[in-house]
Amino acid sequence: MRKTVSALLMSTLAVSACGTKANPFNWFGGSRSAAAPVSVESGDVNPLIPTRTGVFNSDEEEIAYYGQLLDTVSTLVVERVPGGAIIRVTGVPARQGVYAVNLTPVNSDNTPVEGVLTFRLEGLQGPSAGAGSPASREVAVALKLSNQALEGTRTIRVEAAQNALQARR
Repeated sequence: MRKTVSALLMSTLAVSACGTKANPFNWFGGSRSAAAPVSVESGDVNPLIPTRTGVFNSDEEEIAYYGQLLDTVSTLVVERVPGGAIIRVTGVPARQGVYAVNLTPVNSDNTPVEGVLTFRLEGLQGPSAGAGSPASREVAVALKLSNQALEGTRTIRVEAAQNALQARR
């Protein structure tokens, strides 16, 4: 046993000392310097510093969301939390492979219309997959609303392609 451990230790030291491909430390090679990309707009901009930073940056553009309406809404739960409420929704799409599920507001700027705050349950469809059982297709999403967003809201409604659920205060 001692001879085996000693032989293994000596061979490990011998391999780590050599510059061959058998040495794990040489697998990715050493680092080499390369020229930094030059900004076309101006020469004094550092490419390592992001142009837009900060949590409260108001110059951010809105990213388009191309989600499709899910088939049905299974559950809708509104839970009160300090400072607002959390809306938890589970839904079942027609096919498997749905991801990036979102509650998209129907009303402009999340303002209630006649006391009803309406959302659409949408998701992005991945590569074509089979239908599968409803339990395997089930997706969930949650959204936190502040007390200011809930002001004047008496009903929260979530719509899908085949049904809609609503919760009242």
